[in-house]
Amino acid sequence: MKSRIKIIRADITELKVDAIVNAANTSLLGGGGVDGDIHRKAGPMLLEECKTLGGCKVGEAKITKGYNLPSKYVIHTVGPIYKDGNHDEEKLLRNCYINSLKIAKDMNFNTIAFSAISTGVYGYPKNEACKIAIDTTLDFLSQNIYPEKVIFVCYDYENYEIYLDYFNKKSF
Repeated sequence: MKSRIKIIRADITELKVDAIVNAANTSLLGGGGVDGDIHRKAGPMLLEECKTLGGCKVGEAKITKGYNLPSKYVIHTVGPIYKDGNHDEEKLLRNCYINSLKIAKDMNFNTIAFSAISTGVYGYPKNEACKIAIDTTLDFLSQNIYPEKVIFVCYDYENYEIYLDYFNKKSF
């Protein structure tokens, strides 16, 4: 199981994988952070396709082509805005990973790359978000052949250390 997960420090928009997961907003029409970077680098056709999707609810996921990105597809998921942990934030964040992984499974993707969903301007505590991401992914992979490899892409050193530390402490 451990061999199916990789943690790297990189720019998710530069990865050549089957799909990258965009930490999107509910409109799917672009925003700040990784969402804005993905839209800029994918080009205007991504925005045009996103306009046809009717937005996306928190915890759900939708797929588009990758256009000018090295990845073939973009899976857009909307993470919860963290309030205090008592507004279903954990369940909603878990659903982001599950629904994105289900799309990857249904499409028989070999590789999928996640950014740290909801940990930027949405304010989810990084340690908690990391545990949800890794635990949910491990559970999903234990029951499914696809995706074959999941990459957690950390843009900053702090998230990278958090993910690496938590993953390395897991017993397999």
